[in-house]
Amino acid sequence: MKKHILITGATGLIGKKLIHALQEKGHTISVLARKRGKIKNVTVHLWNVYKHQIDPSCIQGVDTVIHLAGEGIAEKKWTKERKQKIIDSRVISAQLIYKLIKDANAPVRTFISASAVGYYGDCGDEILTESSSNGYGFLAECCKLWEDAANKGKSLGMRVVKFRIGFIMARGEGALAAFDKPIRFFAGAPLGSGRQWIPWAHVDDIVSMFAAAVDEPSISGVYNACAPFPITNETLTRAVAKALHRPVWPIHVPEKVLEMILGQMSNVVLISNNTSAQKLLDEGFKFKYTHLEDALADIYSK
Repeated sequence: MKKHILITGATGLIGKKLIHALQEKGHTISVLARKRGKIKNVTVHLWNVYKHQIDPSCIQGVDTVIHLAGEGIAEKKWTKERKQKIIDSRVISAQLIYKLIKDANAPVRTFISASAVGYYGDCGDEILTESSSNGYGFLAECCKLWEDAANKGKSLGMRVVKFRIGFIMARGEGALAAFDKPIRFFAGAPLGSGRQWIPWAHVDDIVSMFAAAVDEPSISGVYNACAPFPITNETLTRAVAKALHRPVWPIHVPEKVLEMILGQMSNVVLISNNTSAQKLLDEGFKFKYTHLEDALADIYSK
């Protein structure tokens, strides 16, 4: 069944590819954006989250919302103001959309939201399922508020889906682009202990997850949006270095050094999330890339 889908955060890594994937399936796409001009071949509606402004016509004819909007977690240092902006960009944006849906009595049936594995906090080697507890720290707090905001759709009778995304594998963008930069310049080394677990997924698989959630009404609730085999920081460092034909230094970057450079934001690279993808597999989702080496070979061969 063809859908009319409203997407926020459409200029991001996932959003750009998701628009194309959904259009190929014959769905109609509209987007909410801060300005016109960046997105082609879709209807663009304007909004300003911080001024609580949203084009009321954006919801006309829409039956599915995909909420990807949010300030970049690791783009700037975590000042008090920056952390609040990271939260507000996710929470207030969802609240704006739900208020509009309610006020317009719009027949939206599905709300699909991004979230992140930071929900769990730092959990060492513990295997994390979707029923594992919310953790501690800023990332965990942010993800909890993010998901709570998405859950408001349940009171409106909507199907709500939340994908807890980890480390996205994509060429030249996102987490991998930041991760491989020192390796490219012959300065690659494991971070901290190197034993922290990194839940990863190829961007194509992440896009397929969101597309599947649009089409499959059985997909509901929260899912770890990660490949079946998480890897450690050291394993990722060595695998990326091998793919780029670069050496790895025989030392680790101490946690104290990372804290001096990144401040509280060092949590992004030091927390350990050993996530399980079993719930997605039980839904019948087929990963294109289950092994790290295959994902890296695809990314670095392009």
